[in-house]
Amino acid sequence: MKQRGFTLMESVIAIAVVAVMLTTFLAVFGPASQGINAALSVQEADRLASTLERELQSTRDGDGFDTSFEKAYAWIRGSASSGDADTGGGVVLLYNYRGDPSDRRGDGSMQPFTEAGGVAGEDFILQSAVRRKDDLAVPEDLDAAEGRIFAVQMTQLVFDADGKLVLGEPGKIIDPNSPDGSDITDPDQYPEAVIAVRASFYTLPANDWKNYVKDFKLELEANGNAKNIGAPLFTRNLGVRR
Repeated sequence: MKQRGFTLMESVIAIAVVAVMLTTFLAVFGPASQGINAALSVQEADRLASTLERELQSTRDGDGFDTSFEKAYAWIRGSASSGDADTGGGVVLLYNYRGDPSDRRGDGSMQPFTEAGGVAGEDFILQSAVRRKDDLAVPEDLDAAEGRIFAVQMTQLVFDADGKLVLGEPGKIIDPNSPDGSDITDPDQYPEAVIAVRASFYTLPANDWKNYVKDFKLELEANGNAKNIGAPLFTRNLGVRR
């Protein structure tokens, strides 16, 4: 008995029907998928900005600052540098690492969990950290880092002649109502209760974290892009209160 297969025409029609169905599916669900991804990106950006803001509003034992405002002041000015002695630490790094909940440092943060394997939530907890590059804890943390590492550069927002908030000069904090004012190095001399800041988050290359960060310098081009790592992934405006 002869077995009848599909003719060439029937095969072409079947392929055409499948192609139309796939096109319709992508047209309907493609934008929805992109919307979800965008929402997750915004959520992640908000989380990173909140982590930075919390760190600027707190102090740690042994960090050398009497108040959180003094710390934020130094970090904002120093974030535009490469760790020069006069700014005391330079580039601000933000990252996640595996922290050991049973082992704490003197400043209250978790020691990194560097053993192979381990159970999340039991042996280690994924911990967010914001530290300046020259912090002694950074090389230890990077041995247990998870995901991307960000460099954060903060620039004061000041009022221009028309009363609009514009970017000031990186590495300086001035009276925001006097755009031509000189750099105020003493936070006690700052005349306002709030420092308005734009934080730019740059993604560091995902290879050899420890050695890369050791030699990393955040050098900005005139357009705000950083040498070797390009444009910031996102920016957020923050307010640091006295």
